[in-house]
Amino acid sequence: MLQFNYLKTWLQARIDSDRGASLVEYALLVALIAVVCIAAISFLGGAASDQFSRIGDEIGTAS
Repeated sequence: MLQFNYLKTWLQARIDSDRGASLVEYALLVALIAVVCIAAISFLGGAASDQFSRIGDEIGTAS
C-alpha cells in the first residue's frame, strides 16, 4: 500500500506541474515532425527512385 501511495503522489506531482504539460507538448511536436519527415521521405523516395531508373535507362540505351 505504501508503494501505491508513493506512486500516486509522484504521478499527481507530475500532472499538476507545468513542466509535465510542456513535456507532453514537446513530445507531440516531435511526433508530428517525425510523421512529416517519414511522409516526405516516402513520397520523395519513390520519385527519386523513378528518376534514377529513367536516367539509368537513358544511359543504358545511349551507349
